[in-house]
This record gives sequence, structure tokens and C-alpha cells, in this order.
Amino acid sequence: MSHLTGKRVAILATNGFEDSELTGPISAVREHGAEVEIVSTNTGTIRGKNGYETHVARASADARADDYDALVLPGGVENGDRIRLDQSAVALTRAFFEQHKPVAAICHGGWILADADVLRGRTVTSFASLRTDLRNAGATWVDEEVVVDQGLVTSRTPDDLPAFNAKLIEEIAEGDHPGQTA
Repeated sequence: MSHLTGKRVAILATNGFEDSELTGPISAVREHGAEVEIVSTNTGTIRGKNGYETHVARASADARADDYDALVLPGGVENGDRIRLDQSAVALTRAFFEQHKPVAAICHGGWILADADVLRGRTVTSFASLRTDLRNAGATWVDEEVVVDQGLVTSRTPDDLPAFNAKLIEEIAEGDHPGQTA
């Protein structure tokens, strides 16, 4: 169960994240040997919508895609809306695509993908209310439990976490994806 040993995963979130969509992927990748670092708009502590608190290791302005092997974007309406307003977070997200690294977004975490302009020609899923935003950004939106498109993993809700986490682990283990581009 340690096929992610030596891999570093950034989780990009801010206050209002969906607790399980942050804690679930953290547990899953750590169980397989990866290191996890929380990146946010500011350092300190962030709190999920249901009260889970976690320490922020690095501000988005100081984070570089070069330092990680994958990026996870948890949902939560407040989190998704706030994180995409941070230009450093948007630039960081785009950099993962430019470096062909796996990116996984669940629920409202996909909003930042539209702002990062990385969805043209992609097939994705998300919480249903993002459907129009993601289509307007150039994606084909489908209502499926989990969708994988060239290293981009997307899911709809916390109910999809088992499938989301399994595909996240698989994509990180595979490494860089030449088709994962901005």
C-alpha cells in the first residue's frame, strides 16, 4: 500500500471547504505513502463548513507546482468561490496543467478550473450547479460518479469520494500525463 511513497500532494483550499472532500483525499493518499501539504490563500488555520480545522503549510503566493506531484481541489460552495478569486491560487492550478501533473477536483472545487482556463476540450463532472460555468469554459459536462480525462479527475459530491479517491491514487501513481495541458 505504499506505491505513492515519495510523492507530494498539494491540497488547495480555504475557509468553507467541504470537510469530507478535504479529509477523505488526505487519508487516501497518506495511506498509500504520499506526503500532503495544505495550501491556502493565507497561512494559519482554515476551517471547513462543518468545523474541521487544519493547518496551512504554505500560502498560494509562495507555492510552486514544481514542489508537488499532484493537486487536489476540494469542494464546498464558500471554498470554491473564494479560492478562485485568489490569482495566486489560479496561477498555481494552471501551472499543474502546464507541467502535465495530475489534478483532482470534486464538487465546487472545479470552479477554479474555469478561472485557470484549463477546460477547453475536456470532459468533466462536478456538483450540478457548476454545469453551465464549466461548459462555458469549454468543457463537456457529464453527470457521472467520477471522470478521468488525461490526468484530470473530477467528481460530483461527497457520495462519490470512494471512486474519486481511487482514481486520484491511480493518476498520481501513473505520474505526469502528456495530455494534461493548459
